[in-house]
Amino acid sequence: MHYAILAYHAAGVVDTWSEEEDEALMDDLLKVNRRLVAQKQLGPAGRLGPTEDAKTLRGPGDGMVIDGPFAETKEQLLGFYVVDFPSMDAAIAAARELRRANPSAVYEIRPITLYLPGAALEASEAG
Repeated sequence: MHYAILAYHAAGVVDTWSEEEDEALMDDLLKVNRRLVAQKQLGPAGRLGPTEDAKTLRGPGDGMVIDGPFAETKEQLLGFYVVDFPSMDAAIAAARELRRANPSAVYEIRPITLYLPGAALEASEAG
């Protein structure tokens, strides 16, 4: 079963980290990443750019491109991991390991279905 682990952080906090603080945090997170890769449980992962640089496409037809997102929240989506574990409990354990490396972040864990071109969709526990 695949899960998305979504990493959230308080808006603006990441921008206050010095280059050294950011590198130290990334070193700690990469230790977790390397272990998950070695166990063949980590898929794509990424750190998202700032919301100020994001665009949102919404509306009917071709839609309209606007600046944003403009969610009414103090936390912003910072990045994501796609992991492959046999259960939600195992995915939560991985998120806890990430949180130990970055204790001020919030991690959301969701079951996902991967859509791979030409591959049949697998049934999952989530539906």
